[in-house]
Amino acid sequence: MKAIIIGAGIGGLTTALMLHSRGIDCEVFEQSQAIHELGVGINVLPMAIGELAGLGLLDALDEVAIRTRELIYMTRRGQQVWHEARGLDAGFDHPQFSIHRGRLQAVIARAVFERLGSERVHLGQRLQDFHQDAQGVEASFVDARGQPGLSVRADLLIGADGIHSTVRSHLFAQEGPPSWGGMMLWRGATDWPAFQDGRTMLIAGGLGAKAVVYPIAKGAQDGERLTNWAILARIGDAGMAPPRKQDWSRPGEREELMARVGAFMLPQVDIAALIGATPEFWEYPMCDRDPLPRWSHGRITLLGDAAHPMYPVGSNGASQAILDSRCLADELSRGGVGISDALSRYEADRLPKTAAIVISNRSGGPEGVIDAVEALAPEGFADIETILPLDERRRIVQGATRLSSATAERLPQP
Repeated sequence: MKAIIIGAGIGGLTTALMLHSRGIDCEVFEQSQAIHELGVGINVLPMAIGELAGLGLLDALDEVAIRTRELIYMTRRGQQVWHEARGLDAGFDHPQFSIHRGRLQAVIARAVFERLGSERVHLGQRLQDFHQDAQGVEASFVDARGQPGLSVRADLLIGADGIHSTVRSHLFAQEGPPSWGGMMLWRGATDWPAFQDGRTMLIAGGLGAKAVVYPIAKGAQDGERLTNWAILARIGDAGMAPPRKQDWSRPGEREELMARVGAFMLPQVDIAALIGATPEFWEYPMCDRDPLPRWSHGRITLLGDAAHPMYPVGSNGASQAILDSRCLADELSRGGVGISDALSRYEADRLPKTAAIVISNRSGGPEGVIDAVEALAPEGFADIETILPLDERRRIVQGATRLSSATAERLPQP
C-alpha cells in the first residue's frame, strides 16, 4: 500500500509517521518551498501528546516546550472565575504541552526526514489535480512558477492541506469560502518574566474580547519564558467577508490591536507592556467551516483542518489532527479490509466527534464560562457564587472538556 499525503503541516507529517510505523509507504507533498517555523503558541492536549509519545517524540518535545500545569479563567479585570490543573497534574497519563506551533512541526518533520528519508517529502509542489480509478489515485503537481511538476500514482490520497484545502475544494466544489464570525485574532510571543510558576495559562475577558497568555518555552535569560499572547476581539458581524484572507503568517497592525488592549488588567502580567515589547505579531480572522456530510470519497479522504477547521478554542486544533492521524493509520493497517472500507471506518469514527467540537467552539467551548460571567456582571463581582454558582461553572467547563476527551475514544472493532 502507498499513500499520497497533501500538506506538510502537523497533521500531514504526523500521518506520515503513523503510516510508516505500520509499514505503509507514503510520500508527502507541500506547496511551500521550505518547512518554516511559522505561527506562535498552541496547546496540545494529553491524549494527543500520548500519540506523539508513542512515536518516540516526547523527549524532543520536552526540549522545546512547557508542560502546562494549570489553567485560570478570569474576567478582563483579573477576577478569577475558574481554576483547574492540566496534564499530569490533573491525573492524565501524559502532559499537556504549551509549544510554539513551528517548533512542534519541526520536531515532527525531523522525525519524518530521519525515518522515511528526505526524498519522501517533496517541497514546492502544489496539487493541481487528481483522479481515482478502481486501482488507485493519480495526482499531478505544479511548481512555484506554475510549471508542471511531479505526477504520482498511489493507492490512496490524504488531503491534510489546511483550511484552504485544494483536496476539499475539489470534492466539494460548491462549498465556498470559510465562514467568519466577525472576530479577529492577534498573536505574538516574546521573552517575558515568568509569572505564577512559569507553567500557567491565563484566559481572561468575555463576549467582546479575550486575552490569552501562557509560556511556551524557556527564555533567553534565567527567570524568563518565551511567552505567547493572543488577543481576540470582535471587529465585524457574523456572515460578513473577513477583511483579509486567513493566513497564520500575516503581520498584524499594531494601532488596530492596541486600541483593544487597555481593557485588560491582570495581576499576573501587564498585557499592554507584554504586547508592546513584542517586535512582530500576526493577525488571523477567526474562521471555520460547517461540518461536512462525509470526508471520504473512494480512495480519497481528508484530515485535520482540511476536514474540520475549527475556532482555536480548548486546545483542539492540532490535537484533533494528531488523533485523526492515529485513527486513519490504524484503519489502513487493519488486515482484510479494503482501502475504501478503511477510509469509511476512519470517517465514521472521527467525523461526528470533530463536528461536535466545531459546533461547541462556536459558542465558546470551555471559555463560555467567562462569557457567561461577563454577560451577568460586566463590571465585575463581589462574590462569584452570587453571579454564577460553582455547579453551573463546572457544567460549562467540564462539559466542553469531556467533549474533547471523548474524541480519543475509539469505535468498537468489528
